[in-house]
Amino acid sequence: MTFTTIIKDEVTKNNENIIESLISLHAYLKSNSIINEDKISILIENASVARWIFKLIKSHYNINIVLTMRVIKRFKVRNLYILDIKEKKDLIIADIKNIYNDILESSFEEKIAFLKGIFLSCGSINDPKKNQYHMEFLLKEKKDAYLIDKILKEINFNSKVLKREKEYMVYIKMSENISDFIKLIGAPNALFYFEDIRIYKDHKNMVNRLNNCEQANVEKSMKSSKIILNNIKYLEKKDLIDLLDERTKEIINYKKKYPETSLAELAEIISLETNKKISKSGVNHHFRKIDEIVNKHMIK
Repeated sequence: MTFTTIIKDEVTKNNENIIESLISLHAYLKSNSIINEDKISILIENASVARWIFKLIKSHYNINIVLTMRVIKRFKVRNLYILDIKEKKDLIIADIKNIYNDILESSFEEKIAFLKGIFLSCGSINDPKKNQYHMEFLLKEKKDAYLIDKILKEINFNSKVLKREKEYMVYIKMSENISDFIKLIGAPNALFYFEDIRIYKDHKNMVNRLNNCEQANVEKSMKSSKIILNNIKYLEKKDLIDLLDERTKEIINYKKKYPETSLAELAEIISLETNKKISKSGVNHHFRKIDEIVNKHMIK
């Protein structure tokens, strides 16, 4: 069972007020129904969504619905539920048009109900365990895609529209947005799962970044130590040590004694062993003086 299926199963089991349920229903029918001269046909692969559609249409319109189930064996075995509606077809079509025409002027709750219906019909969300966070709606009509995009943007979702060969995809990549959407359409169990994985991945990424920073600092410290030790060797080779003051000579001796230490570590060791407080910047100041002497002598 995919993560999208889990969300849709949970959403369709919620008890909502009849107005929002009908908005979700008509949004679903607009994007996932086939309207012929004599009937409206709805093809659904998710059993929970099929029950939800059947129950809403039956209770609101009080009509008979022909339900057919087929088994599809292409690629993988799955059930296809076909709902055929022949009664009150014109009334249902009119209701669908009214919902679409009025949705931009509707309340926040009604817009969420509308988006929920669209998600149930043509939406999907990647399992957060996968590499990328991704939520999308696949729509056949350009105007429908841009309507969904406009509604999402109105309620502060960072959505984008992408043209495919025969469809339009409205998608969201931000994990925070996807989490908020799952919450808004009423899938708390799926939300907890999504957030658990997201927190784990964020923590893992933070640890990796810290490790990378630490490794970079180690490499930087090693490179700096190598330059300092080479400068000390050069001064000794050229008999230039006597040009330095006693404190600098003392720091040189400690660096030779502890060659792999960082500036901060060396400052702490010198402060403890000599009982003379010196900071990391103080140690670095002495090594910069050494570097200047070496550079001047090499130029000569």
